[in-house]
Amino acid sequence: MDEIPLAKLLDLSGKTAIVTGGAVGIGFGIARRLAEAGANVLIADVNAENAEKAKRELLAAGFKAEATRTDVTNEVEVQAMVVAAVAAFGGVDILVNNAGIYPSILVMNMTAADFENVLTVNLKSVFLCTKAVAKQMIAQGRGGRIVNITSIDALHPSSAGLAHYDASKHGVWGFTKNVALELAPDNIWVNAVAPGGVVTPGATAMQKNAQVPTGVDPQKMMESFLARIPMKRMGEPDDIGKAVLFLASEMSSYMTGSQIVVDGGALLA
Repeated sequence: MDEIPLAKLLDLSGKTAIVTGGAVGIGFGIARRLAEAGANVLIADVNAENAEKAKRELLAAGFKAEATRTDVTNEVEVQAMVVAAVAAFGGVDILVNNAGIYPSILVMNMTAADFENVLTVNLKSVFLCTKAVAKQMIAQGRGGRIVNITSIDALHPSSAGLAHYDASKHGVWGFTKNVALELAPDNIWVNAVAPGGVVTPGATAMQKNAQVPTGVDPQKMMESFLARIPMKRMGEPDDIGKAVLFLASEMSSYMTGSQIVVDGGALLA
């Protein structure tokens, strides 16, 4: 195998990436880093207005981007997302399954519909997007990279109220490993990034509406979580974007079925 020059290891020029939930927060942090590395980026988001805004921001920075309104739980819309990427840029080389939700609901207050909704958005969508994009990658015959955004909750629970979320993220991690085996013969590498606490609009909203067990102070719970992080800070979307760029590039040429934890050391506690 020829050695790739250092200057080319992070170069994604000519490649096309789809980032689901790519309009805001972690998703936009990922989209921006991939675009900066030279990739054509398709921002797929259920909020069309936010997707267009993110696209304009990337274009204004001199990057190549398109946007599409996609409900990643709908198989027809997911297939249309792939068609849009091919129409705009000629193919798909990178998929980042980032779209997800995390409503805080204690199990004793949770309905079956609550549970099913989180599993559908967080886990079923990963299956739908992976299948549709992998089919395109196989047809292209040049391999590809799939990066699934899990969570440290795929390894250890962070708080009460997230049982459905934790179940979904454990599922994504298991799915990642199995699909990595299946797609390896097609030179499609499948890995995951597990973020810890990251400052995003979605996380802020979740904290404001979080359900906690009786007698637990939500503010003190958050202070306790932060105190356990060895780096003494919450993550930023770009922290996750850089890890995804690593997995989408030749820097990770001998990795598949792996999960990178990006949590400031939180799991050490």
